[in-house]
Amino acid sequence: MPSPLPQVDDTAAVSLLQRMVRFDSRTETAGESDLARWLVQQMDGLGLETELQEVSPGRHNAIGVWRGTGGGKSLLFNGHIDTNPVTEGWTVDPWGGLVREGALYGVGVSNMKAGCASYLAAVRTLVETGRRLAGDVVLTFVVGELQGGVGTVAMLERGIRADYFVNCEPTDVQALTLHAGAVNFGVELTGVTRHISKRDEAVDAIAIACELIPELNALTLTGAAGPEHAKINRCNVGVVRGALSRSFEEWRPPQIADFVRLIGSARYAPSQTVDGVLADIRGAVDRAVERHPGLRGHVYEHDKAAKKPDFPPFEVERDSTVVRAVNRAYREVRGRDQPTGAIEPCCYFGSDAAHLAAAGIEGVVCGPGGKFNTMPDERVEIADYLDQIRIHLLTMGYLCDDQN
Repeated sequence: MPSPLPQVDDTAAVSLLQRMVRFDSRTETAGESDLARWLVQQMDGLGLETELQEVSPGRHNAIGVWRGTGGGKSLLFNGHIDTNPVTEGWTVDPWGGLVREGALYGVGVSNMKAGCASYLAAVRTLVETGRRLAGDVVLTFVVGELQGGVGTVAMLERGIRADYFVNCEPTDVQALTLHAGAVNFGVELTGVTRHISKRDEAVDAIAIACELIPELNALTLTGAAGPEHAKINRCNVGVVRGALSRSFEEWRPPQIADFVRLIGSARYAPSQTVDGVLADIRGAVDRAVERHPGLRGHVYEHDKAAKKPDFPPFEVERDSTVVRAVNRAYREVRGRDQPTGAIEPCCYFGSDAAHLAAAGIEGVVCGPGGKFNTMPDERVEIADYLDQIRIHLLTMGYLCDDQN
């Protein structure tokens, strides 16, 4: 990228992000495709080759390719346009795009419309200043990341590829080179019911679950290749339901509950496996069974029948070409070294980077937002968003032009 860095229109970049926030694109709603169509229109206006790519009936990815002059490496930017639901506790309009005290508010602005807007704004900057790169730049805006990455999986199945990728999940503009894989698990505990008058004869599934949950949440997973891989291990029980029988009969509280279902999620490293994680969880349940004669326990991979993809772990070498390019761009923009590695809390996330890497593309995760991610009054700091645009501009030059 020639010096000086192309001038970013900060006002236009903020307006772009506000417009994206004002689409209600909660996952599996019509707003996903409304936003995808709008993004295709924006890319059409910049002269990109575009595709409104159907993932499933009524759900679409937006894909754009900015062709280079030839001879350079290609770079793919990836981000999801679906958002989480709106929770309790919001004090501003979740779809208003409010700007206040240096931050832009909105549901999904951190996770991850700011990331998506950052690479669209970067390409727009180059197009409008007449800059051309040697290599192609591919912009992908996908649906269904919150369901295991169905949009990115569909995109890859249809042949979208590049030499490198930058996934712009919220990392507070840090370079994430390792994150966990995610597997959801279920535990069923079957005890023995008695009336409250004979409680000492019962095997109380709820009481045992209350004992087991902290053990599962503190579980040490086996098989990590080293400290950095062990660092990204985590287990959490997020759903608890107990009552009489599998039908959860709640009308008879004088009887001791004989059935509990726990649903949780575990995070594991590239050196570990889903089978290994489930075996570790099964070991904890087996220990509870040994402590409580008459208890039966069952462990399984939750939602296996739903046929949605799981996020595998992601890892890229810190001295890889793409990581060095992003590090170099960060240093140029901010004047200091970029935090790089298995950075908390991002290292516990799942992301579409895992699917892209599994397809053989070298990449890194780096995007604006993070510290106010997925919470009431979700927001992103505008300075981070604008810096990310400038980092993208330099990264495109380093990877698609000079390869130094």
